[in-house]
Amino acid sequence: MKFKLDENLGARTQQIFQAAGHDIQTVRQESLQGVADWRLYEICCEEQRCLVTLDLDFADVIRFPPEKTGGIAVIRLPRNPSLHMLENWHDNFCELLSESLWRGSCGSSR
Repeated sequence: MKFKLDENLGARTQQIFQAAGHDIQTVRQESLQGVADWRLYEICCEEQRCLVTLDLDFADVIRFPPEKTGGIAVIRLPRNPSLHMLENWHDNFCELLSESLWRGSCGSSR
């Protein structure tokens, strides 16, 4: 699947997604830190990537319609989550994506 990880997610999260075989781009790697939310949304629309973020602004589906992107996942995790917690979150997240309600929401690169 194709994902863009927002700047508020770290290297651990990136490694988990990469280890699972996902096509990952990050805001940090692309030097997009501090870019306006609307611009990041436009980039995700152009690339058809599912944005994974902690930023609650992206939960506004009127302002940021997820169907125009590869999807938008606003996640809530405790501060400084353990690697085990991140791995469990990733596994649960990917399980949800495979269900019919999510099918087609995030582009597949596999």
